[in-house]
Amino acid sequence: MKSVAYVLAGLLVLGGLIFIVGWQGQWARLVVGLVLWAAAGALVVLARMQPAQTTLVQKIDLSGDVHLQNLTCRQCGGSLGPKSITIQAGAVFVHCEYCGTAYQLEEEPKW
Repeated sequence: MKSVAYVLAGLLVLGGLIFIVGWQGQWARLVVGLVLWAAAGALVVLARMQPAQTTLVQKIDLSGDVHLQNLTCRQCGGSLGPKSITIQAGAVFVHCEYCGTAYQLEEEPKW
């Protein structure tokens, strides 16, 4: 999107230059050329202000059958909700809202 804005700004500068060079005492051409240059400058400023958009997608590959369970804190036994669970670097972390304990959930082997 930024490259399109820069190309369009370049075309506006070129058009403004054509109007300014050929003004020959006609003030309307000079004004149009200056307006085109101002529009090109505004377009460049807006293109630089636009933040880059990044999308982060995290997927968890679960092995085996998964059953829904109520999670409780290992330390205090408090009930843990969806806001208590985060994923960092592909690992599941739990932060208890009641006692402040934080730990990583690990899958236990089935044997």
